[in-house]
Amino acid sequence: MRAIEEGADFIEADILATKDGALICSHDVTLDLDNRTNIANFSQFADRKRTYEVQGVNMTGWFVVDFTLEELKLLRVNQRFSFRDQQYNGKFPIITFEEYISIALNAKRAVGIYPEIKNPVFINKHVRWSDGKKFEDKFVETLTKYGYKGSYMSKEWLKQPAFVQSFAPSSLTYIADLTDLPKILLIDDVTVRTEDTNQTYYDITSDSYLDFIRNYVVGIGPWKDTIVTTEDNYLNEVTDLVANAHSRGLQVHPYTFRNDFLHLNFHQDPYSEYDYWINKIGIDGLFTDFTGSFHDFQEWTSPLSSKN
Repeated sequence: MRAIEEGADFIEADILATKDGALICSHDVTLDLDNRTNIANFSQFADRKRTYEVQGVNMTGWFVVDFTLEELKLLRVNQRFSFRDQQYNGKFPIITFEEYISIALNAKRAVGIYPEIKNPVFINKHVRWSDGKKFEDKFVETLTKYGYKGSYMSKEWLKQPAFVQSFAPSSLTYIADLTDLPKILLIDDVTVRTEDTNQTYYDITSDSYLDFIRNYVVGIGPWKDTIVTTEDNYLNEVTDLVANAHSRGLQVHPYTFRNDFLHLNFHQDPYSEYDYWINKIGIDGLFTDFTGSFHDFQEWTSPLSSKN
């Protein structure tokens, strides 16, 4: 809600599923990674720790797929970065996909949503719905229930804007038959493999794959370092990813812009970073943890703003 107050055009959330099939907002499939929740304080859940393979790596912890929604609602969330404001730790519960949607719909202006189909291979392996449907089906059903529909920039879409994002290309191609909402393929480090198709993201950014995926998505959401390589926390070489995407009519929405994670080139000035990425690299949108800073940048650089 603070992001909306600070001027966000869209609010973003990662969507996962519980043991009983409820869709929730959570960045990770584990509840204890980086102390994201207070689950370690609940003795009744001590025996729920498990080890599962997640994207080819064995992980041990408390997993969302082993808890019902009612159980997860007992937990409270924490700020995962120790150097950020900790005053809200332990005060708020995990929210559902529907509660996240209601935040946007109850805003005093049009605010879009940008939900991610998170870890779909893992979710579909461990969660079963009685009607035989998949995680992706339930995800789209929820969007449809709340009136989200329409292709990019259509009248329906402009009324309730939404982008659907995922690191799993097969999830996006699958839901192409379920919804015409615009889709964004997220791109990780080029050495990482997709969880569903086992391709490296280097393969995903190839000309041939961009030619294929453009039929299903309106854009890509790359990690910033796949657009401009880095060395010793300095920006290095600009790749051809943005140019290649734009030549195919694809938008580019990189992640994540953070005032407290700036490359040294910008001398701790987030406005310098925004100027570089928007005006030199030519991105079309971005994910940020600091909505207020970006909104101020937009206001100050708008041709419609008053200048003294």
